[in-house]
Amino acid sequence: MNNANKVRAKYNLASLVAFLFTILTVQSKNKLKISEVFHNNLTAFQDTIKPGKKNVLSNKTSMIITDTIPPKNKNVRTDTIIVIEKNDTLDIKISKDSLDAVVEYSAEDSMILDVPTNKIIMYGTKTTTQYKDNNLSAPIIEFDQATGNITASIKRDSSGKVISLPTFTQADFKSQSDSIRFNMKSGKGLTKSTYTQQGEMYVYGEKIKKISNDVFFAERARITTCDLDTPHFAFVSNRMKLISKKLAITGPVHPEFEGVPVPVYLPFGIYPLSQGRRSGFLMPSFAANEQLGLAMEGLGYYKVLSDYWDITTRANIYSYGGWTLNVNPRYTKKYRYNGNLAFSMQNFKQNFKGDPDYSKNKSYNIQWSHAVDSKARPGVSFMANVNAGSSSYNRYVPDNPYKNFSNQLNSSITYSKTGTLEGLGEGWKDKPYNLTVSANHNQNTNLKLININLPDVAFNLSTLYPFREKEAVGTPKWYESLGIGYNGNAKSLFSFYDTTTNIFRHILDTFQWGAHHSIPITLSVPPMGAFQFAPSVSYDETWYQRKFIRSWNPGLKKVDTTITRGFYTARQMSFGMGVSTRIFGMFTSKNKDAKIQAIRHEMTPNLSFNYNPDFNSRNYYFTQIDTANNMAQFSVFEGNVFSPYGSGRFGGIGFGLDNNLQMKVRNKKDTGENAIKKVTLIDGLSLNGNYNLVADSFALGNFSVNARSSLFSNKLNITAGAQIDPYDADPISGRRLKTLLWKRKPLSFGRLINGNVSMSTQFSGGDKTKKNTTQPELRTNDYPRGYNTDEYQNELAYIRNNPGEYADFSIPWSFNFSYALRFDRVFKSDYSGFKTDFNQDVTFGGTLNLTPKWQMGVNGFYNITHHELGTISVSISREMHCWQMSINLSPVGRYRFYSINISPKSGLLRDLRINRTRSFYSGL
Repeated sequence: MNNANKVRAKYNLASLVAFLFTILTVQSKNKLKISEVFHNNLTAFQDTIKPGKKNVLSNKTSMIITDTIPPKNKNVRTDTIIVIEKNDTLDIKISKDSLDAVVEYSAEDSMILDVPTNKIIMYGTKTTTQYKDNNLSAPIIEFDQATGNITASIKRDSSGKVISLPTFTQADFKSQSDSIRFNMKSGKGLTKSTYTQQGEMYVYGEKIKKISNDVFFAERARITTCDLDTPHFAFVSNRMKLISKKLAITGPVHPEFEGVPVPVYLPFGIYPLSQGRRSGFLMPSFAANEQLGLAMEGLGYYKVLSDYWDITTRANIYSYGGWTLNVNPRYTKKYRYNGNLAFSMQNFKQNFKGDPDYSKNKSYNIQWSHAVDSKARPGVSFMANVNAGSSSYNRYVPDNPYKNFSNQLNSSITYSKTGTLEGLGEGWKDKPYNLTVSANHNQNTNLKLININLPDVAFNLSTLYPFREKEAVGTPKWYESLGIGYNGNAKSLFSFYDTTTNIFRHILDTFQWGAHHSIPITLSVPPMGAFQFAPSVSYDETWYQRKFIRSWNPGLKKVDTTITRGFYTARQMSFGMGVSTRIFGMFTSKNKDAKIQAIRHEMTPNLSFNYNPDFNSRNYYFTQIDTANNMAQFSVFEGNVFSPYGSGRFGGIGFGLDNNLQMKVRNKKDTGENAIKKVTLIDGLSLNGNYNLVADSFALGNFSVNARSSLFSNKLNITAGAQIDPYDADPISGRRLKTLLWKRKPLSFGRLINGNVSMSTQFSGGDKTKKNTTQPELRTNDYPRGYNTDEYQNELAYIRNNPGEYADFSIPWSFNFSYALRFDRVFKSDYSGFKTDFNQDVTFGGTLNLTPKWQMGVNGFYNITHHELGTISVSISREMHCWQMSINLSPVGRYRFYSINISPKSGLLRDLRINRTRSFYSGL
């Protein structure tokens, strides 16, 4: 059969044989001539073959054959030529060489059916054969029906160039070869010059023998992560066993670069091809440290304990005798919870014994993070984020300046339960309750002081409307919007030094507790025109554990302190009324072609009236603080868990104004829908203050000014803030005077007591729509389920120290710059006046592509106030397709280092690298 058009054919060999055998059998029973049977079948019959049930034990199949030919002789029973009474069945033996599934094949160009040899030869670019899950596509396919063999080969043009290759697919396995021979019955096959991909690995074999669905043997095999036909590098072995999606095992193996063999042999090779978690060793890297010596870092083992648990153990070993150990178990249950625990220990010997700079240090650190899926227990949550350890731990972490200069460790463990609607989850059913219980830890590693807040209990009652009907009828009354709530907080604190010998005694001496209660009463009033009113009443009460009293000692000429423990209370009430509105102003250009089409100004003023009666004057006192008989006012509740209330009455006015400025700009080069663009000039410019109507002095409070803006299409971000004191100050002592400053300086708004200004910008070139395909993946392969806090910080430190490994060559250049200015006027500890803490610094960075394959980057920090140059890092990166090279150098600063890395981009082979790292510390 030959046809220039596309020919498609489907044959069921077993059915065809069974049909012919049935006809012959029935003919012998009914004494019909074969020619007559075939003549009737081909010219007149419209037979239907109905397969019956298959008898597995006897391998027999029953068949029913009927016809629709009317009888020619009424005296002879000829309603059917083949008489099968009562749906009689025939036992047929299926040939041993028959297939147990349909073979579907198609030829795009032509197909030749060779009947004597039972062979079918198909031609065409998209010629395919499908048998079960085996799919073969090739330009030439030969199918032997007798043996079940399928042979596929390549196609060449007139010049001998290969224009099409056979492709074989079975389940997740896909390969491309020069020739393929495959047996459908046994599932075995033999291919030549075959390429296949297993995860990140590309495998090539001159000959590959398939012995089962998952197991292959290869001769003269090559394995690599480079996707080129002639890879930049590969591992070559004469023999290899490949288990699909699991691993590859080779005999003696050696590397090749650009097809050139390197005479370095290993006795065998094991290459993991499986996806997901697998236990195994973690390869180390080698480095050098000025204080610790030569290092073998990251040696460890990863163990999968179960579907929910795994553990990673790593160690660093240094030639001067130091070592570190990190044990990191992890756990997760999908849609329920996940977390990890990390315990780290360091034992360092810096330099040699007998040297003047010889030192020893042993420290530890423990971290724990836990999170519950919000859908697991609606209304109930439990979270933990613990980071605690020795105060000297961070200081000695190698090659991590971020940790070396960090002096704070914090922890938090929180349990909360809230009310849920319609009883969903495990919270309080249809109740407005909210409960939070937490434990917190804060540690100053410089002072070696540890503060513990345990427990910290907060209970809140959402606003209730006692006068509101459950089913509202008609217009609601004003008093039905009256709401009342409750907020309560109780906590205890204690502290100790990690060098304290008797910790429990120190805890008892520093133990404090306190509680705070607040009952807010609100009234929701409908808007009155353009104004929104919000009246409020609140009652606060605080429980204290002790009184702290200062007194002047004339004999020693100093201030003495006295602490009295007990149960003390203080309370406060406040009444308020707030009103707010929004004012809009618009300027529109009459010229439609003008660049500035419109300017819109939005102002949001707010005004509040508040009154606080004097409930706490008796809790304040004056005492002498120096030999000049200067007096100062203090509260007896200073130093408690909760801050004391203010003294005196407050009946004042609070005011504020926020501004937003925008404009519409026409782009003369664009005439479409995007021709007019909205530009924000000022995101926010606010001024807030207050005035106490009942105070006899210092009635006007400090002014707070804040501004923020993003200019030039968000290229320049500016934020600023300041606190302004309207009162004058003594030029000698710096104390506030009762006279307003503008009485002495009419044009002055007040004294600037603190402020901050920050600016940041970032520019980059290149096409922003293109996605980078050369940037290597982050180093996450060692950690199957994300990061804990310590690993996250270590990863950030690695990226900061090695920016060259994460170069983005799709960006030809980039530049970033930020400037920060901060100052604050604080009262001196000896009460002699104010001092100003002033600080400003700049941070800068950028990259430049010297060529399409070379990139240079610089990052740095400079403190202008102290004239101190921070860490400056320079990186040089080389793009090498499947490899990368980076040089990172930090020549100045307290932490100096250099590193040279050459490694594959694939995360699977990230430990197969050439690395040279040296680091130096100074001024720790």
